[in-house]
Amino acid sequence: MENWTSTPFEPLAGLAGGLLIGLSVVLLLLTLGRIAGISGIAAGAMTQRGIERYWRLAFLIGVVLSAVLYIGFTGGMQVQTQMSSAWLVVAGLLVGFGTRLGSGCTSGHGVAGLSRLSPRSIVATLTFMGAAVLTTTIIRHL
Repeated sequence: MENWTSTPFEPLAGLAGGLLIGLSVVLLLLTLGRIAGISGIAAGAMTQRGIERYWRLAFLIGVVLSAVLYIGFTGGMQVQTQMSSAWLVVAGLLVGFGTRLGSGCTSGHGVAGLSRLSPRSIVATLTFMGAAVLTTTIIRHL
């Protein structure tokens, strides 16, 4: 097993990121009446037509551009993985399957759904957080 390292604690960066995510969720809900769930937005960008498709593509472009802007302002982004590419592909497929099965993702249920006190989102968030804790415990300790 590879060595596991911790990441530095950066509360201001986390606060700034959380505020920006919250702001995007609120703005999307207030302006278009839509929930900011990335998996649903991405799926709709491939299947919807007209204005529905355009706002979804604009949102996804904004997600990508935010990373580009971050790199531009900070001079780079260090990405460190501790799993092989094959495991990352498997994990991505499982996440994609889970978002379809659970009718949403962490942004849709965990951010937008919890803030609206949606019972379905509360159950979904507890489920995927529990699965994440269990998976991490198994991978790191067993």
